Amino acid sequence: MKISNKKKSFVLKAALFATGFSGIVAEYILSTLASYFIGNAILQFTLIVSIMLFSMGLGSRLSKSFNTNIIFYFVITELMLSVLVSFSAIVSYLIYGFTSVSWVIIYLLSIIIGLLIGLEIPFATRINNEFEELRLNISNILEKDYYGSLLGGLFFAFVGLPYLGLTYTPFVLGFINLIVSFWLFYVLKQEISERLRHFVILLYILVFSVILMGLCFAKPLVMFGEQAKYKDKIVFSEQTKYQKIVITKWKNWHSLYINGNQQLSTFDEFLYHEPMVHTTIGITKKREHILILGGGDGCIVRELLKYKDIGTITLVDLDEKMIALGKTNPIFKTLNNNALNSDKLETAVADAFTFLENSNQLYDAILVDLPDPNNVDLNKLYTKEFYSLCYNHLADNGTFITQSGSPYYATKAFYCIEKTLKHSGFYTLPMHNQILTLGEWSWIIGKKKKVTPEDLNGVNLSALHLKWLNKNSLSALTAFGHPLVDTTGIKVNTIFNPKLYLYYKDGNWELF
Repeated sequence: MKISNKKKSFVLKAALFATGFSGIVAEYILSTLASYFIGNAILQFTLIVSIMLFSMGLGSRLSKSFNTNIIFYFVITELMLSVLVSFSAIVSYLIYGFTSVSWVIIYLLSIIIGLLIGLEIPFATRINNEFEELRLNISNILEKDYYGSLLGGLFFAFVGLPYLGLTYTPFVLGFINLIVSFWLFYVLKQEISERLRHFVILLYILVFSVILMGLCFAKPLVMFGEQAKYKDKIVFSEQTKYQKIVITKWKNWHSLYINGNQQLSTFDEFLYHEPMVHTTIGITKKREHILILGGGDGCIVRELLKYKDIGTITLVDLDEKMIALGKTNPIFKTLNNNALNSDKLETAVADAFTFLENSNQLYDAILVDLPDPNNVDLNKLYTKEFYSLCYNHLADNGTFITQSGSPYYATKAFYCIEKTLKHSGFYTLPMHNQILTLGEWSWIIGKKKKVTPEDLNGVNLSALHLKWLNKNSLSALTAFGHPLVDTTGIKVNTIFNPKLYLYYKDGNWELF
């Protein structure tokens, strides 16, 4: 049966739609992997997208070298793209697990995938030139590619990342690309020589088998690669919309990692949470409304509930999966004494900055327990603008506290946070403590009136049943030596002039 030119053109456009769909999602997958492995999401998304677009330009230029068998080369390009997209995450995880240069493979994949997409569009245009006049050909080809990109972006944001994760989303893309390209091959096979036709059929069988096998072993391969990066056994791993959450186990203790960075260990988390909570609440007389920004593990709530006069506690976390982990995971339910299911607690899934902008509530205490400001995204939550919001939502006699990283591994970052708080109107009181699994860590208390180390002398800990913090240790928390580096030129951190994450990256982390 003879196939009309209209149908041939339609199938070709469908293939370009699939290419646009899978191409844009491949960009997002590689950008997300780069953010997870390397850090700094904004920088990685910028680099990956730029590299892929540049590579598409190179692919377009390279397409001029192909003068014959364009349909054959188009199909081969589709097959290569299907394989590379499908295995992009697995290869990245395996490289990440065994070397420190995972960024090389991610950028290399970006270049190769970009080259293949760049080849496809000129190939498709030249093939479609036989079926449509130039005026319609160019616009229709590009239109379908762009429409596919839109749908691909929506798919990644609302289906791929939250439900399929980085393990299975690439294989969905690979199969979509493979199926549509096979449809194209079937419709246009008469345009290919019989010898090449048989070769292509064998390649389709091989590629389908390889992708199917990869899909079957995807999860254990990813876990194998990821496990190699952690010294302790992984007992939980989940990629959420916002971050990679991993829990490891060593003997009877568990550690929580977010995007590869350790957040706490059940072995010694009380050395972090007890000083943070009981200094803050101890110098806060009224405790009716308490706000926690971050802290989805529930340990801060656990400590707060030791006070009988605590009123309502509001916990705000961007990632609902982190809150769910604190509420339902047996490890964290045991660790936080089921605190996240307390009647006194209200939870909100929201960005901390946005939550404060939309809130009219004044709080007697605000406790900020967010990941370190190691990228531009998190930098926003350590800026003068953010601290000014906190100041405006703090009661006149209320107390604010934020974790402020290591005063020794990231000295400039620590003093930048304090200086930024002061410029936001706070009187400050820095504190620090030795966390066995994290090293020396710090917090900064802020109040609307002067606060001194002597204020901690009135903190009553006698009825709280604490593991470590006592009256004698309170004075040690505020004792600092001289800064280890020159801090005279430290700048205030703002949204429009982000300095903190640069100070943080400039720290002595190789000593940790």
